Amino acid sequence: MLSLTRSANARQLCNIGTMFAMLCALCAMSTTSLAQSRDLVAEGTFTQGVEGPVADKAGNLYAVNFAEQGTIGRVDAQGNAELFVRLPEGSVGNGLRFNSRGQLLVADYTGHNILLIEMDTRTVSVLAHQLQMHQPNDIAISANDIVYASDPDWANNSGQLWMFSPSGEVTLIESGMGTTNGIEVSTDEQYLYVNESVQRRIWRYRLDKTGVPSGKQLFYQFDDFGLDGMRCDSQGNLYVARYGAGQIAVISPQGEWVKTLTLKGQHPTNLAFGGEQGRTLYVTMQQRGAIEALEAEYPGRAFVLSQ
Repeated sequence: MLSLTRSANARQLCNIGTMFAMLCALCAMSTTSLAQSRDLVAEGTFTQGVEGPVADKAGNLYAVNFAEQGTIGRVDAQGNAELFVRLPEGSVGNGLRFNSRGQLLVADYTGHNILLIEMDTRTVSVLAHQLQMHQPNDIAISANDIVYASDPDWANNSGQLWMFSPSGEVTLIESGMGTTNGIEVSTDEQYLYVNESVQRRIWRYRLDKTGVPSGKQLFYQFDDFGLDGMRCDSQGNLYVARYGAGQIAVISPQGEWVKTLTLKGQHPTNLAFGGEQGRTLYVTMQQRGAIEALEAEYPGRAFVLSQ
């Protein structure tokens, strides 16, 4: 009887273990995107410096380095791509954002500038210039047009964080950071998220009434792969490009990894929400020189702000 009881118990434990494994597998499936990533534009349409996607109200997408460095390309909803503007000699763009007046802001990393483009005339001017910036990389913007810029020093695995007023006044928020890269304002305008690519950390700052970040806290730490661009959706979730992993990680406002969106390529550099409902996620892919698109569950923060 004793041996039979042990055998029955063993079978019960085995069954429980099998059921637990199946539940774990189902949970894992539920956190992986079932959406299919597709190419919005073909490989090689942009250079390997493709970055900074941003969508306008008409459904067009803009990204830097169309066909050659130092340009900005425009892609319509059908995937037709064309040259939109050529930046001044010596300037190469990275992050792009629209302000509330519909002007396009450009992080010019070789010229140490934040550029401003008038969309109707396509004229380019300098909003802010700061030689102490290593190379302004990605930019975020608040609802009242305060601009925040990451500023990595790749050679030394370090970086800085800058703030620009709507008139172009420059403030250094923090130096001596890790390799600052992706940056985003939270959906409720209460926080600023900044990641460090090499160190795989995301920091969260509280924004005061004047937009100044302070009270820095660690928001999320990854174990592998680099970090690049970030965007928030309408629910406050943070979408993080995981360079080398071919994934977008979705992190809840509480700092929990809730979903993984899988891409065709392995090297996403940045992302933006757009499309008719603001739920299309556009992802720039470095080594492919392409832009991928997939449908997200919620519209993006920038889309909601523009309504």
